[in-house]
Amino acid sequence: MMTKDIALKAYRTMQRIRAFELRVERLFAAGEIPGFVHLYIGQEASAAGVCACLEPGDYITSTHRGHGHCIAKGGETRRMMAELFAKSTGYNKGKGGSMHIASPSIGILGANGVVAAGMPLATGAALASKLQNAGKVAVAFFGDGASNQGTFHESVNLAAVLNLPVVYVCENNQFGVGTRFCEASKQPDVAKRAVAYAIPGVTADGMDVGSVYDAARPCVDRARSGGGPSILEVKTWRFRAHFQGEPASYRSREEEQSWLKRDPLDIAKTRFAEESLMDEREAEQIRAEVAAEIEEAVKSARESPYSSPAEATADVFA
Repeated sequence: MMTKDIALKAYRTMQRIRAFELRVERLFAAGEIPGFVHLYIGQEASAAGVCACLEPGDYITSTHRGHGHCIAKGGETRRMMAELFAKSTGYNKGKGGSMHIASPSIGILGANGVVAAGMPLATGAALASKLQNAGKVAVAFFGDGASNQGTFHESVNLAAVLNLPVVYVCENNQFGVGTRFCEASKQPDVAKRAVAYAIPGVTADGMDVGSVYDAARPCVDRARSGGGPSILEVKTWRFRAHFQGEPASYRSREEEQSWLKRDPLDIAKTRFAEESLMDEREAEQIRAEVAAEIEEAVKSARESPYSSPAEATADVFA
């Protein structure tokens, strides 16, 4: 169960993700942000609930829809916004953009535009932690579409065999781009695949941050104590299309409306109020502070310089 401090932190994280993404949505539509943008709106409870269980030294690997993961792990919205603007003050000096934000110093081993590519990276980080006896846990966030990639089996199988401290978090938002997961997988529950590797498989309501936290906590604690890997499946829904500009014609209006009624921020606010973990005054204060933070991030990004062309090959291995 969440304490008051954890609940307030999780709600702030969700508000930061939502405010950041809504602002990015407007900026992208106005042509201020280059490249592609995959928004995390609707899935805030997943990143917030899982990362609330992690320590600063732990690792995460992310996906093409990674803004929420980075914010939940401690990413600065100012540097993230600058990265999206392709500015030199961004996490990767503006050369990574939306899909490749990374900050190893705070455990973000990289968002990744390649489906399922983060899973072996998290597995490797977990192996390093075990060999060094560092006590760190790695979390691999991935989508339902990634669960049908070969790297899913390879990563989970190796982690199970070596008893590595890693949690594989499947954010099942029901669609791999425009393909329903139930049409691409005979078994609709990714967590049930855990039985093949003799590890725990857990499912959480991805629209309820409390449910995600309660499911993730034992998985993370188990990994940290030497109990080995787990699969956590978070049933969620992205409120926007796969990427901005896509029509999302594969989803019905009725289906969208039924999910939109289960906004994770509203659910968290109601739950925390009922459990005396957050009142209206605290919620409003968080919203106001977050709004100011995001506006400052946009202002900073707009005013920051682009990287020099001479830096194009800097930080490149080969």
